This record gives sequence, structure tokens and C-alpha cells, in this order.
Amino acid sequence: MSQADAPHDHHPTPDWKTHGVRVIPGHALDPNTAQTPGMDRRAAINLARVGAQKIWAGTVSIHPNAKTGAHHHGALESVIYVVKGRARMRWGEHLEFTAEAGPGDFIFVPPYVPHQEINASTDETLECVLVRSDNEAVVVNLDIEPVEKAETIPWIDPIHRA
Repeated sequence: MSQADAPHDHHPTPDWKTHGVRVIPGHALDPNTAQTPGMDRRAAINLARVGAQKIWAGTVSIHPNAKTGAHHHGALESVIYVVKGRARMRWGEHLEFTAEAGPGDFIFVPPYVPHQEINASTDETLECVLVRSDNEAVVVNLDIEPVEKAETIPWIDPIHRA
């Protein structure tokens, strides 16, 4: 007996043609998503576009020498993958901590962390891929007065020494 014919499975086989893999062309991303001043977010994967239940994915572009407003993403976890350019992240109650990432680097932003993305390059657009742990984009823009000099935090995981 095949798995599809198992007695406990009373659901008909889905129409995989319409409920299967989806390819979203890069030129067809949706700008109608939550935005933060200074950045251009575009949705690729979400509930409205593909029926995603547990994930949101898209892109963000930040112009050379530009920075976003301070914001957080509520209870969502966020992953940022740097495709092109140099990202400087600032975070904390007064954006007092900072770290940088370049092409091929991943950035993890935990829930409710106030943060700001900065394009550290003066002549190259910062291009990233974003993934969030829910099907809708949550963005809470904050009115934070940043500290003048941020403290650089080199990230070292528990199995690597400084």
C-alpha cells in the first residue's frame, strides 16, 4: 500500500500543478510591503503572493551612503543575507552597538531588537535578501536618538575564540 493510500490519510492528493513549487521572477517582486524610510523592501514570498504560512522573504536595497530609520520587527526573527555591498548594522536601545557584514555574510536579528541598517559604501548599492519567521512583514518604526559613537561588537559564536 502506498503512503497516499494509507488508511489514516483521508485527504485527496493536492493538485501539485497549482499547489506545488512556485518560481517568483526577480523582476516581479512586490513593493507593496511594509517599508522603513531609507530602504526599498520588495516581497517575493508571503501569504498573499504564494500562500506561505510561516515565512516571509524578499529583498532590500539601500542607496550608497544611506541609512534606514530605527525599527524592529515585533516577535519575528529576521535573517539578512548580503548579496552586494557592505552592511553596517546598529542596534540597541540607543543604537549603541555596531557590526559590519559583506557579500556572502548572514545577519540574524532577534525579535524586538531596535536596529538600523546602514550602507557603509559611498558608491555601491547595498543589496540583501531578507527572510522572516512569519508570512506577513511586521515593521515597527521607532523614534530613537542614536548615540554618536557606536561600540563595535565582533561576533564570536560559542565554539570560536576571538
